[in-house]
Amino acid sequence: MHNKKQQDAPLSVLIVGAGFGGVGLAIRLDKVGVSDFLILEKAADVGGTWRDNSYPGAACDVPSHLYSFSFEPRAQWSSRYSPQAEIHDYIRHCASKYHLYPRIEFDTEISQAEFDEAAALWQVTTTDGRQYRTRALVTACGQLNRPLYPSIPGLDSFAGEAFHSARWRHDVDLDGKAVAVIGTGASAIQFVPQIAPKVSKLKLFQRSAPYVIAKPDRRYSEREHALMRRFPLLQKVSRGGHYLTHEMRALAFISFPSLMKTMESRFHKHLEKGVSDPHKRAQLVPDYPMGCKRMLISNDFFPAVDRDNVELITTGIESITPTGIKDKDGKAHDADVLIFGTGFAATDFLAPMSIKGLDGIDLNEAWRAGAEAYKGISVSGFPNLFILYGPNTNLGHNSIIYMLESQFNYVVACLQTLAHRGLRYIDVKPDVQGAFNAKIQDAISTTIWSRGCNSWYQTADGKQTNNWPGYTFSYRRLTRKPELDDYECAR
Repeated sequence: MHNKKQQDAPLSVLIVGAGFGGVGLAIRLDKVGVSDFLILEKAADVGGTWRDNSYPGAACDVPSHLYSFSFEPRAQWSSRYSPQAEIHDYIRHCASKYHLYPRIEFDTEISQAEFDEAAALWQVTTTDGRQYRTRALVTACGQLNRPLYPSIPGLDSFAGEAFHSARWRHDVDLDGKAVAVIGTGASAIQFVPQIAPKVSKLKLFQRSAPYVIAKPDRRYSEREHALMRRFPLLQKVSRGGHYLTHEMRALAFISFPSLMKTMESRFHKHLEKGVSDPHKRAQLVPDYPMGCKRMLISNDFFPAVDRDNVELITTGIESITPTGIKDKDGKAHDADVLIFGTGFAATDFLAPMSIKGLDGIDLNEAWRAGAEAYKGISVSGFPNLFILYGPNTNLGHNSIIYMLESQFNYVVACLQTLAHRGLRYIDVKPDVQGAFNAKIQDAISTTIWSRGCNSWYQTADGKQTNNWPGYTFSYRRLTRKPELDDYECAR
């Protein structure tokens, strides 16, 4: 690891974040001969969300062969849906194989980035006061990197151990303890089945029931591993098959929401099979259309909730007390340990960084009505800034890695255009961004996500800032190459 020092010559590219986005883009930059880049990572290791979310049972809900880079397939995934440790190991493997470690500054968090128009450079300052200058700035911070704690009175008054699932305390022994869990989203449905058999009592506080369907998971055999190693084409076929079956789900999300009815019957069958207690079963039926919020897959969540030592509480939380939780009916629920399974601040894309573009315009200010970006990548007034996994590029139906690879193509093409045409910077035109986003919001209004539920896909005002309201192949087509007419080009 080279020691942290002030930059001399400006970098070509500075990447913020060493998760799938930052690592993948860095590999692509190297392949096209752009090697003077640096990755700044606020933590001590690569991996992003797969480094942070190490809670028991953490796993991906997209099949492994699809949730990996197309240029770096892996034959030895242990099962169809990989556990967290394997995915984290895969990102480390990529960083090491492609010699990225010497070009990552760890424990380095950015406090602000300012565009210097005269020099056509981004001036980037870290929280410990170091400065970097770069021609292009790429943020690869992800959408799920800042744990969200609920705003409940008395939040800090609890006397026992309390932690968020994305900051799991492996040193806290849960055996025989009374544990209260707030939230029943994507993380909780994975860790609850892991801890329910160990604890003496588990109180599960649910604000709204999730749609949970069966997870078609299984372990790969040694023979399958050997075949995949010997015939790499088999992995491609597996990847392609998973891609198509997942892409077909978009028909129900985007084009024909009525197709959700068949999925709904699968949910009811799964619930009936998993939960024998009729009272609990009634509490686990959502009161909104299927697909409106993130759909979850699990084979063990319903049986875990069905356990005698698990109590499902849906009355809402009045306050947190030193000894536990008081619900809205005034009933006290004592607990030794409190776990927040309350998700992430997903609509605050680049917070808490301060990013200032042309004329000192602040990105948080530009995004006051909700984040938006042209193709999810460029923001008007912020030249040579590229966002990976930005506004409206999340998926409800397929692998985000596919979307990221589309964005790598686009960002690399933009950087090559800058170099080949001798441009100082490119800045997307405001009317182009406006028209693009009007189209996005219009398209979202007919999807399943606009069927009357609040979810992390929306801002408080109801603007849909997270999801891509189309097919992933149409996004790939859209990001094949930049149209220079869409940008103000400064020479």
